[in-house]
Amino acid sequence: MAETDKTGERRPAAHIVGSSPIRLWGVTSSERLRRSLARASVRDVRTGEVADDGQPLILVRADWVFDDALIASLVRQPGTLLLADSGDAVAAHAAPGQVADAARALANADAADPRLTGALRRMGPAELGGAYDKALRKRMPPYLLRLTEAGLPAIERRMFAGSYKGVTDLVTKYVWPRPAQLVTKWCAVAGITPNQVTAASLVLVLAAFALFWHGHFWLGLLAAWIMTFLDTVDGKLARVTLTSTRFGNVFDHGIDLVHPPFWWWAWMVGLEQVGLPLPQFDLVLAIVFGGYIAQRLQEAIFISAFGIQMHIWRPFDSWFRLITARRNPNLILLTAALALGRPDLGMLAVAAWTAISFLVHGAQIVQAWFARRHGPVESWLSR
Repeated sequence: MAETDKTGERRPAAHIVGSSPIRLWGVTSSERLRRSLARASVRDVRTGEVADDGQPLILVRADWVFDDALIASLVRQPGTLLLADSGDAVAAHAAPGQVADAARALANADAADPRLTGALRRMGPAELGGAYDKALRKRMPPYLLRLTEAGLPAIERRMFAGSYKGVTDLVTKYVWPRPAQLVTKWCAVAGITPNQVTAASLVLVLAAFALFWHGHFWLGLLAAWIMTFLDTVDGKLARVTLTSTRFGNVFDHGIDLVHPPFWWWAWMVGLEQVGLPLPQFDLVLAIVFGGYIAQRLQEAIFISAFGIQMHIWRPFDSWFRLITARRNPNLILLTAALALGRPDLGMLAVAAWTAISFLVHGAQIVQAWFARRHGPVESWLSR
């Protein structure tokens, strides 16, 4: 019996057509397709000869690499034939009575001939998947790539780029991508899970806190910067291997949300250990600790009031996210000050930048409130 969803509609089954020995991020093409289909709530996945049993059937070729967004969109659109830019038919969502046409299209080299596709609606990857990814805050057409051994390095580079957030801080955006791709590939091949990487990040969070507290600033920064790097790796590893879980998402984002102000507090205590106490300890602590919380609340208010994240509203907002007083930009200030032999001035710089960022975000909220009078507040990336 076919599975049904919450509305009582039959869920489509899926059929993986063909196979490939090539592994993507340590995973076979067929296994990757199974994971992608499962994320779209399609768990009845078959192989072998295609059979029409009178229920909806999704067909996907194992010798092509599909962006996860394409599979998700295909599942939602019965009667669709997905064509690559080359004209090859690579996937279909066949309604009952269309399975034979879909199978014939995927198997025939001349799939562009409408006579082979019956009533199936023909769509390209950009049309089917769209270019705006709200979750990753960027515009990037979904990838659909022929899987070959020679093309594997380029394919994995494109997949990794597709896993990266478009709006983030300057270190994550410009410094970490290349080394993170290498480490992500190593983790994938070695069977290291995203949650294991996140657990290592948690250990480094605690180590950095303890080292800052005792005034061991250079060692603390080493632990902190490695932690920020692993924080990039765990999310990318989850996305390229399609192993994201609800627990992993909470685990990762929970650590990210909580730890930064405790690092700044520990740094301030460490300054006393090395004979550089801040004259206005309580005031500076209130600014860096309270300011961090206040900025997070500002972001939550913006989402609640306008339905989008603050940092994706206008080009300026996305640019300011590169440098706003979040963890990585603040670590740059502390590292530079320590290199000059004045870790105390580094913390004063963090406090000043936190206050400035708070004012900028406050202005963004006010501007969005006025802008809403003239129409909905929408992301410039979605236009």
